Amino acid sequence: MNTTTFKGTTVVITGAAKGIGKGLAEAYAAAGADVIVSDTLKDEGQQTAEQLQANGYSAVFVPCDVRDEHEIKQLMEEAVRRTGRLDILINNAGVSRWKSPYELKVEEWDDVLNTNARSCFLASREAALHMRTNGGGAIVNISSTRSVMSEPNSEAYAASKGAIVALTHAMAVSLGPDGIRVNCISPGWIETGSYDQLRPEDHSQHPAGRVGVPKDIAKACFYFTDPDNTFVTGTHLVVDGGMTRKMIYEE
Repeated sequence: MNTTTFKGTTVVITGAAKGIGKGLAEAYAAAGADVIVSDTLKDEGQQTAEQLQANGYSAVFVPCDVRDEHEIKQLMEEAVRRTGRLDILINNAGVSRWKSPYELKVEEWDDVLNTNARSCFLASREAALHMRTNGGGAIVNISSTRSVMSEPNSEAYAASKGAIVALTHAMAVSLGPDGIRVNCISPGWIETGSYDQLRPEDHSQHPAGRVGVPKDIAKACFYFTDPDNTFVTGTHLVVDGGMTRKMIYEE
């Protein structure tokens, strides 16, 4: 992909202080976008933005708790105030709770659903209000392969990620007339820590032969948000090295 594809566009990325979100911020900044780094982690978020600035890229940090509707509105308004437009939103922020369903408190359930799923709706709605004034835009919701498969004690997280998938196609239909495309990515194992510490069996269990990295998700986001891909909306793309297609039997 041409590295100037996103030159002159504004990208808001939630949960961008670290992990996949940070990788997405780095990728879009390198591709010429004006990047709004957002997170509740103020020190890490500011550091991410400053690192991008030090490399000559356009990036600023705007704190936002995506559980708060007012803060989401302020985030989108600040993005437009700083750059004059809002073209792309990546809903990446999320939390998890690994807890037995017998012990999971309703407050914990609500926090996961509000942080992961409700925030996607609120952020998409507020971003779309600005996007439609510029003729459209693109939204990518980051779900998880946990939306289609599970381990024990993941009820709240799985429910939130499944909701994101459903929300994606609903909003794609609703926002389509305004020129706004909405798509969804479900990452599998994306290592954001010490990749060189992974074991050979970690890699070999994947049909692709390796564990994923944030750049793999960035490439998928690039595809969905490329301004030329106007026919791609309402799509759910699993990026997991083939793991959800692998049948596993125990002998």
